[in-house]
Amino acid sequence: MATRSRRLRKKLRIDEFQEFGFDVNWTFDDSVSEEQIDNIVDQFIAEVIEVRKLGFHGGGHKEWEGIIATQAIGKCTEEDREAVSAFWKQQPTTNVEISELYDIWWN
Repeated sequence: MATRSRRLRKKLRIDEFQEFGFDVNWTFDDSVSEEQIDNIVDQFIAEVIEVRKLGFHGGGHKEWEGIIATQAIGKCTEEDREAVSAFWKQQPTTNVEISELYDIWWN
């Protein structure tokens, strides 16, 4: 079997172009105000997402859900998962759920 060309591997998001990410969900406590939610999410982006060169796509109001991947083609790590989990577990939140890493193109 012939090896796939770099162009095809990139198009299929396999081998060196494979991307791993993970899901994150959390619920803000009822006592948290709109302004506090905005500030905490901004803090999350600044202190965890940007610092680790990750991207977050998601949203919510009191209940949030989203996906985290790398800003460039790449793979999130267990350390990225741990950093996200640690951040949310220190906030006024419940139901913090962090999925296992998975191939974001083929799952």
